[in-house]
Amino acid sequence: MSAAQVDTRSGDAGGSSIGAAAAGGDGLRVITLRPRRSLGWSYSIAAAALVLPLLAVELWVLDPTGSWPVVAATAAIVFALMCLGWVAYRRTRVSISRQGIVERGFFGATTVVAARDVAKVLRIQLYRPNSLETTEELFVVCRGGRGRFRMRGRFWDAASMDLVARTLDVEEVTRPDPVTLAELRESDPGLLYWFERRALMA
Repeated sequence: MSAAQVDTRSGDAGGSSIGAAAAGGDGLRVITLRPRRSLGWSYSIAAAALVLPLLAVELWVLDPTGSWPVVAATAAIVFALMCLGWVAYRRTRVSISRQGIVERGFFGATTVVAARDVAKVLRIQLYRPNSLETTEELFVVCRGGRGRFRMRGRFWDAASMDLVARTLDVEEVTRPDPVTLAELRESDPGLLYWFERRALMA
């Protein structure tokens, strides 16, 4: 049995690996993508900036002489939750091949999209809420017009998105004009998460 050759890349995308699972031949070429590394650190710093003042307020409000066990317990719980969140984020990944997509989400759920169900890959510039800035969004659209898989520009870089349609070998459509969430809700509600289909998210 021949060993698979793997080319490993690293960067802000969190790293990607390309390899062939082969047994005497090229085999199936699978690309594994991970979200941006820098975003995890940004969220960790933001969480710490919120938690530290709360711990200080807790220490100030409670009896200073006997409150340190409560504050220490609170800090330990928060730190444990942050560590769990970091591990879950780092374990998030997407594996793409000509057979389809296997996504391991933040909460550990695994979603499989077969290539035979994919009609096209759609890329859209979506306005951020209350802003003129846009974020690139990629949708893998099934033959029924619903979104089966999504990559948001906040978490995935353009290089990772570029690999999706090319690996699945399907048509990629890029809409030229940016849209708001409300406009996308009107034109293509099937692409959005269930909570984004509500007008409250406009």
